[in-house]
Amino acid sequence: MGNIVVAPVGSNIENVFVGIREFPTEKVILMATPDRVELAEKTKKELEKFKIPTQIREIKGDVWEGTFKAIADIKFIEKGKEIIVNPSTGDSGGAGCAACSAAFVNGLKAISVSGNKTTMLPIMKFNYYSLISDRKKEILQFLHDEKDCCGSLDDLSKRTGMSLPLISYHINGNLKSKGLKDMGLVETTEKKGRVRVSLSVLGRLLVQGYVDTEEKK
Repeated sequence: MGNIVVAPVGSNIENVFVGIREFPTEKVILMATPDRVELAEKTKKELEKFKIPTQIREIKGDVWEGTFKAIADIKFIEKGKEIIVNPSTGDSGGAGCAACSAAFVNGLKAISVSGNKTTMLPIMKFNYYSLISDRKKEILQFLHDEKDCCGSLDDLSKRTGMSLPLISYHINGNLKSKGLKDMGLVETTEKKGRVRVSLSVLGRLLVQGYVDTEEKK
């Protein structure tokens, strides 16, 4: 059995052919924004010359949200199969970065292509969500549900019912444990001595379920 190769369609789409030379490929799934569908169709025809079945998944709306949802769905549909994400086929930034990040948080293999060489990226082979404690998950869910929160750590403390030191610990972490800020799941801004806390893009995508979680299985 070969690999399921997932690749965003961009200006570096030729890198998909370098990747499939290195890894036995059962199927290629191309992720294309509306302006890249024509290029995806052309690439599909080229891949099928090598008798590689190819699917096109159109990414509409926000490219980050669409890419995360697509990769989470693909992992669920192709459960039990080896999936390799090739972010190098996308543009430098945008869909390529989103695909790499989605591979990371979902514990999928990912490769980088430079010239005619491929390199396996150091992606975690376990669920990112499992690193987050229940209390941290509660904070993330609260920030997602309460859009007007929170103008300060004290405000977040009162509204979640957690003590201020505990909130600060979960947001900022310490020498032994990373906080939500260091994990890239929340963002903080300081104004007049008050620290505002909000979900990052990754935090929002995780809470919305676009990142694979143990609860979804």
